[in-house]
Amino acid sequence: PPLPPPPTKTLPITYPFFYSLPDSTFLLPHDLSVEEVLPTLKKDGVSVFYTSRTSNTNGVDTLLDKVDGVSAEPTPESWRSEVTFSTPAVYIYTSGTTGLPKAATINHQRLWYGTGLSLASGIKAHDVIYTTMPLYHSAALMIGLHGCIVAGATLALRSKFSASQFWDDCRKYNATAIQYIGELLRYLCNTPQKPNDRDHKVKIALGNGLRGDVWREFIKRFGDIHIYEFYASTEGNIGFLNYPRKIGAVGRANYLQRKVVTYELIKYDVEKDEPVRDANGYCIKVPKGEVGLLICKITQLTPFNGYAGGKSQTEKKKLRDVFKKGDLYFNSGDLLMIDRENFVYFHDRVGDTFRWKGENVATTEVADIVGLVDFVEEVNVYGVPVPGHEGRIGMASIKMKENSEFNGKKLFQHISEYLPNYARPRFLRIQDTIEITGTFKHRKVTLMEEGFNPTVIKDALYFMDETAKTYVPMTEDIYNAISNKSLKL
Repeated sequence: PPLPPPPTKTLPITYPFFYSLPDSTFLLPHDLSVEEVLPTLKKDGVSVFYTSRTSNTNGVDTLLDKVDGVSAEPTPESWRSEVTFSTPAVYIYTSGTTGLPKAATINHQRLWYGTGLSLASGIKAHDVIYTTMPLYHSAALMIGLHGCIVAGATLALRSKFSASQFWDDCRKYNATAIQYIGELLRYLCNTPQKPNDRDHKVKIALGNGLRGDVWREFIKRFGDIHIYEFYASTEGNIGFLNYPRKIGAVGRANYLQRKVVTYELIKYDVEKDEPVRDANGYCIKVPKGEVGLLICKITQLTPFNGYAGGKSQTEKKKLRDVFKKGDLYFNSGDLLMIDRENFVYFHDRVGDTFRWKGENVATTEVADIVGLVDFVEEVNVYGVPVPGHEGRIGMASIKMKENSEFNGKKLFQHISEYLPNYARPRFLRIQDTIEITGTFKHRKVTLMEEGFNPTVIKDALYFMDETAKTYVPMTEDIYNAISNKSLKL
């Protein structure tokens, strides 16, 4: 069974997915320190392997040398005789909509459904899909890798995204399709123009999180590439594909899908972080053109497999007695809108999580890390929009301990050690009191609206200066540089 992610000292998590293996098995990248977690794993009877051919750590075996010795013959049918569509195939760690990463159970049915997005976008056996996303990303794994397996296509996998090398790679490997997240295409649009920008064979781009303005700029510069934007989540039981390719939409609701999948958009109270219910206790559907929480009925055809070893986390994603007593729906945690032409638009994520650089950032996790600094008494973490950027960037409101002084260098060193780059708060706001609700939850709405503008906010503001490796006072010059994009975030 899958294990909890490594301790925060080993972040970022490098391998947050692995295939379902016999017994208790945990795969680790060769460069990941395991000294702290190894005793716990061994105590629980877990076999630990490096994804390498050598090991200098007692108690950790090697995997690749054993893979080298595996027979090339087909797997005996007896080994998979009990495998069904409902059998777990892969576990993928995901932050979900709130909280720490959880091991989402992906069975063979879900894996098969994921490949459908590749087929629906027109991927054929002669195609070459180029992806720079890691295979622990569900899109790269299920749509890219397994989509290629089902279609008989070829996958060109780069270990790390490079905007300067992207199109050279596409030309080198004769790529006909690419995978993206919204930020990725923006990075490509921000590179210097070249005479050969349209000299490639790419005809299809499949992904999500693409802003309308970037979409227009991308096809204007790089040619008539068919962009298929979609909506889905790793553990979710509902998805949409923008097959008409309308700019800005993530999909289109259609008659056939409505016949086999029961989903709705319902009213949601963002402040209370819960669905709005009527006098009878039932949820309220929103009309077309209004934003609502996406939910999908849990059935045999659209199951929710939950999280491995996390019954309480699984239960949190379920909504009961939604429209009648006893019905059961999956709570996507996402706010969407369906217009009068049935095009689907992504609006925002509810709860504490926000997205930056194509990654989900759990504010609870960030707050836990920031709160460990000795001069911090209380911290409220939230995301704020930045002009010209996808998603929201991290910001933290901090209440100082009495008789303590702010130390920007110490805080910078601390979060750099324990948080991945995309999760580090770029802005800090020092407050005498952090406002809470009647249920003792931090209020975030006003803070998010006020953002990080020093001309609006009278509290002390700080900016994370990666060059100086410290937090420096936020000035109007810094704010203007961020706004006009002369300062890179």
